[in-house]
Amino acid sequence: MLPRFDAAQIAALMTLRLNLYTDPQKPFRWSRKSMRSATKTDSPVFVTTNFSLTYFIVSGEIENCGLSAWLVVPECEGMSVLTAWAAGKFSGAMIAKFIKGIGLEQQVTRRDIVIPGYVAQISGELEGTSRAGR
Repeated sequence: MLPRFDAAQIAALMTLRLNLYTDPQKPFRWSRKSMRSATKTDSPVFVTTNFSLTYFIVSGEIENCGLSAWLVVPECEGMSVLTAWAAGKFSGAMIAKFIKGIGLEQQVTRRDIVIPGYVAQISGELEGTSRAGR
């Protein structure tokens, strides 16, 4: 309730409420859950960063194609895939550690992990790290 109606005041309040203007130094990050589970243990496992735009694109594509899949989203400080990889926050070792930490290995029978294409070079590191941990 406002004591009087002032259009400028309402516009400022709505802008603040809708979060239209954000600090570009602080990217949006997905933090509600770190893993979206599938209905089957042999479903494919996808990995992406917790940058909101990336998360919503990948999860939307999984849902739209009707695929039962696991979506693993490690903490990357809200950075995009390439930015997180360049900063050393999205590596094969980090992904393997995160997957072991959430206990995904006990929930799936499949050992394939789908990683973003731009960071395909981490596949060898991810494979080596997962074999060393067995």
